[in-house]
Amino acid sequence: MPIPARRMALAAFSALAATTLFTAPAGATVFNQGISVHHDAYVAKDGAVTLSGMYHCEQASPMGAMQIKATVVQEDGRQLSIGAEQIVCDGRERRWVANAPGAFVNVHPGRAVVTAELQEVRLSGLMPKSVDTLARDTQDVEVHEH
Repeated sequence: MPIPARRMALAAFSALAATTLFTAPAGATVFNQGISVHHDAYVAKDGAVTLSGMYHCEQASPMGAMQIKATVVQEDGRQLSIGAEQIVCDGRERRWVANAPGAFVNVHPGRAVVTAELQEVRLSGLMPKSVDTLARDTQDVEVHEH
């Protein structure tokens, strides 16, 4: 029994639409994203920590916002994650800085591993719907007393 032409065209269109849907993520950003960690970090006498590096990104999708999350881990296994100040995504390379006040920190001078992540936060109304890491860099750093 032959398949009517209209039904075959609908099946072909559906297959094409499914291929398009599953090959491009919804609200995808461009792929010109990058981040790096500087090899030096600083801890003040009061315990405040400063991490830094460089980043570049393109504008986030209309349904999202961009952020940088930095995590420092030292040999005792303690870890601290902090966010960087507001970032600008215009394709230019820029410096990022993340600070944590000493009241919440247990970082000391010496060796550490710092991971920086450039993330896109997709929103659903006022609440985050998902967080996608677009770029990541992990470096061994030296934490200096500042």
